[in-house]
Amino acid sequence: MTTTNDLRTGMVLEIDGELYTVVEFLHVKPGKGGAFVRTKLKNLSTGRVIDKTFSAGEKVKDVRIDKVEMQYLYNAGDEYYFMNNETFDQIALPASMLEDIALLMKENMVVTVQMREGQPIAVELPTFVDLKVVETAPGVKGDTVSGGTKPATLETGKVIQVPLFIEAGTVVRVDTRTGEYVSRVQS
Repeated sequence: MTTTNDLRTGMVLEIDGELYTVVEFLHVKPGKGGAFVRTKLKNLSTGRVIDKTFSAGEKVKDVRIDKVEMQYLYNAGDEYYFMNNETFDQIALPASMLEDIALLMKENMVVTVQMREGQPIAVELPTFVDLKVVETAPGVKGDTVSGGTKPATLETGKVIQVPLFIEAGTVVRVDTRTGEYVSRVQS
């Protein structure tokens, strides 16, 4: 057990039998009344973000999470296979655990698998991934970074909005937290 005064971003808490990671927190000391801690918590099983307010000093149950570097190998049906980079053990995770991040993973990518008591509970992607555009409307001469966007299909099947000058075959950098285009990758 720990108190809300010790909360840190990335910490994992157990609340009502569910695991949540602390996305952000703010200690508030109003002029009247007692201090409190306002938090944004992300449910590790559903991915839903909730707002929760705790009294200052309230006890919360923190959970020890081990982070293991693993390489994404392949998917077969509804299972995704990963290999531990140190022990070479392989595990299969259900597609339901990966939700929308599965479309940002490509084979041989190194990811971080969060484990609790030897059981995988979540997968973290690197902050940015570089993926090739396989299909998009052709760019028109004169299109620049003026703010216009168009849909583009990436090599993993994910569709994102990209600037008008991006063409098929271009490698783009995507932010895995938002699923949005960041920049073109120079090759």
